[in-house]
Amino acid sequence: MTYQQMIIVGNVGRDPELRYTQSGIAVCDFSVAVNKNVGSGADKRKETTWFRVTCWRQLAELVNQYVKSGQQIMVIGEVKSSAYLDKAGQPAATLELTANDIRFLSRRDDNAGGPGGGPRNQYDDFAPPSSGSNQVDDIPF
Repeated sequence: MTYQQMIIVGNVGRDPELRYTQSGIAVCDFSVAVNKNVGSGADKRKETTWFRVTCWRQLAELVNQYVKSGQQIMVIGEVKSSAYLDKAGQPAATLELTANDIRFLSRRDDNAGGPGGGPRNQYDDFAPPSSGSNQVDDIPF
């Protein structure tokens, strides 16, 4: 069995787009820009890596409702790369992340509340609860 997970922290590049599959399952796509400072002194510059993020089911609906362009978020999920030809016919690649969990690190609008209308902070998590309980009392030791 193999498993991979990636964590990215960046800014939402475009508002989420929500749609539904023919069987009624919610799916939401948006982009995240991850910036990195490279070089030093006069050669110091930012490099940006773009990720296309996809969310499914309840997480997709929550993302569509609360995530906006410009927000800083953390996305945890599985990554894959895809090769394609760009508009000029040149080879290009994209990084696609299927989100398992998303957390707010900032808001675009400080007056915006989180789910339920309450204020949010950088540690709030709006991903749907897992099917299992994560109560400390449930730990068997």
